[in-house]
Order: sequence, then C-alpha cells, then structure tokens
Amino acid sequence: MNTDLTFITNEPGASLLNRFKVLIKDARFFDSLVGYFYTSGFYKLYPVLEKTEKIRILIGIGTGRGTIENIKAAEEQLALTFSHAEAKEEFSTLITSELEDSEDAESIEEGVQRFIDWIKSGKLEIRAYPTANIHAKLYIITFKEGDRDIGRVITGSSNFSQKGLVDNI
Repeated sequence: MNTDLTFITNEPGASLLNRFKVLIKDARFFDSLVGYFYTSGFYKLYPVLEKTEKIRILIGIGTGRGTIENIKAAEEQLALTFSHAEAKEEFSTLITSELEDSEDAESIEEGVQRFIDWIKSGKLEIRAYPTANIHAKLYIITFKEGDRDIGRVITGSSNFSQKGLVDNI
C-alpha cells in the first residue's frame, strides 16, 4: 500500500474521501472553494463533519438540484436571506436532476436532514461567487487549538461531489 499522501489520486486506498475522513475528524473548521458542489459529496462526507465547528463552501460555477432544494428548505424554515442573489439565481439555471437520480437510501435522507439542520444553525455556510466562473478546487482544514499543527490545504482537480471525492482519477 502506498503511504505517500503527497498525491491523492482516487485510486483504491488513495481517495480524497479517505484522506478527508482522516483529517476532518480533528478539524475545527472546514473551508472549501470548488467549481462545483453537489450534495452527493456532502452525503459522503457529513459523518466526519459532525464535530467540525464551522463549514464554509464557496461555489464558483454550479451546483445541483439537491443542493438548491436543501438550501430552499432551510430558507423556508428560517426565512434566511442570502447575499449575492443574482449568483444564486445564475447557478440555479445550471441545476441537474441530482436528487431525482440519487439512490433512495436512509443515509441520503439523513444527509439531507443534516444539511438543512446545519444551514439553519449556521454551522454550514454556502455561497456562490457572483461575477465569474471560478473553477478552482481548494480545501482548507483547520485543526483545533493544541492539535499537531494549524491544519492542511489540499488543492487539485476534485470538486465537492461523489465523483470528485471517490470516482474520478
């Protein structure tokens, strides 16, 4: 087994999801700038984000219907207002049939509820960049005070999605 963690290739034993599972369980903050954010990635990752104090995601190009529906559900429950309304409207036009294509499973349902709860509580913040199509992928994991060091930065080509965290090489 390759123990070099310099490169995360999503080959067996070297997926970004597996690396996040090791790092995020100790994280105080998890920040992400990605071209695309899909709830398929959130559903894979939320169990290790439970103890994370704050999760912030900046979306550059688009997201899926599942994300939009979950944000709307949280907005309706709290009557939240989001900045950059035009950006939100723009990436809404890029919606796919993400939820319709999701498997009907208890873990997905639990992930949807966690997503909504965390938005409502302020633990999860999602913003869309309003003026340009950012295609960057950057993940910043800040550890709790007194941990081994300040944290880790991961960059590459993996979006916050099932494909980016596990499937694509």
